[in-house]
Amino acid sequence: MGRISDAIKHLLIVNILFFAATALYGDQMYEWFSLWFPKNENFGWWQIVSHMFMHGGLMHIVFNMYALWAFGTPLERMWGRNKFLFFYFSAGLGAALIHTGVNYYYFNAGLDALANSGISQTQIIEIISSGRYMPDWYNIASQSTIDNFLSAYNTPAVGASGAIYGILVAFGMSYPNSELFLIFLPVPIKAKYFIPVLIGLDLFSGVTGYSIFGSGIAHFAHIGGALFGFIMMWYWKKNQFNGNRWN
Repeated sequence: MGRISDAIKHLLIVNILFFAATALYGDQMYEWFSLWFPKNENFGWWQIVSHMFMHGGLMHIVFNMYALWAFGTPLERMWGRNKFLFFYFSAGLGAALIHTGVNYYYFNAGLDALANSGISQTQIIEIISSGRYMPDWYNIASQSTIDNFLSAYNTPAVGASGAIYGILVAFGMSYPNSELFLIFLPVPIKAKYFIPVLIGLDLFSGVTGYSIFGSGIAHFAHIGGALFGFIMMWYWKKNQFNGNRWN
């Protein structure tokens, strides 16, 4: 692809710096810069952006940064730096919005189920704020309801994946006939088929709770990034906005 484009280069550098700082300072970095549930005491408004530069491990950042380079480079060259950055961060913010909205649904479902059994909401919040839960809660509501309730409150989101999914959608809409290869399936698949299938698998995992790609994945953040990416692409194409450069 030739020389790495400016925005991609700077995004890679910032992500690597955050990853190095996380290796040095560990939990403190996750506490400050991950995206926590708004009712959690660790939540800070800056996390809606900073979580995009945090990653949960080496393979997490490697896959995300490879996808950023591979799919983002042709988009930045087509749009220009400023428009690309606007799209990237908008998709990431959209991912955070959808992820947090789903967490609010899970949190309120669990809280209402427990409160309706006679437990005060204040007591419930005090318990989960200390990182604990009561085993009897599983006798009050279903396991999935309680698991999702606890996860929504206690598990922060990290990673650029939401923004990357927006980039994938933009790439698929801009270069639909580009052939992509999967590591586990060395057969070329056109972007216009591969990317919708990938998003569909995330939707399936998010709705059913059965994760095809492993545990600890924020499926609705992926869907949110893809959705906002699609909306922006649809709007730009409709208004012939793709012809403008934001440099």
